[in-house]
Amino acid sequence: MYNLPNLLTLSRIAAIPLVVLLMYIPGPWGAWSAAFFYALACITDWLDGHIARQRQLQSDFGRFLDPIADKLLVAAILLVLVAQQQIAGVMVVAALIILGREILVSGLREFLAGLRISVPVSRLAKWKTGIQMVALGVVMVGPYGPRGFYLEEIGMVGLALAALLTLITGYDYLRAGLSYMDRPKQEA
Repeated sequence: MYNLPNLLTLSRIAAIPLVVLLMYIPGPWGAWSAAFFYALACITDWLDGHIARQRQLQSDFGRFLDPIADKLLVAAILLVLVAQQQIAGVMVVAALIILGREILVSGLREFLAGLRISVPVSRLAKWKTGIQMVALGVVMVGPYGPRGFYLEEIGMVGLALAALLTLITGYDYLRAGLSYMDRPKQEA
């Protein structure tokens, strides 16, 4: 249970309070520090899976915890950015789409796990995650980024793109899951 990939996943969860705390420190130091630790947490998302596959350290604990860590991190960042009005107006809808999909997919995966059915992560879902992670980091730093780079606008475009991909991949997962919901139960 306590192998390197799982420890990296746990570190991602442990980083959430630190990142949130740093987001509440006013000024560029807080924003850049939060973005730095957020980026480290995002890197562990790739690294834990890579190490687990490379060293054959996959475990049920890791399969369970990894998606939860991802969803907790994204939800915390989105909630703080909305609370601080760095995500505001119509872009709050994008944040809600992302959060809603995370809850939907979690519930769907839990339902399918009860049927002993695994739904693999699609390539498009991996792109969605990457774009979403970068967009949230850019939004965090936005007001304190280098002049002329329009980081706030770039972050919002990335967030909108992530929300669009979220709708597409969420629909794909839902469609796959619904096909198992209409089947009659097998007699034991």
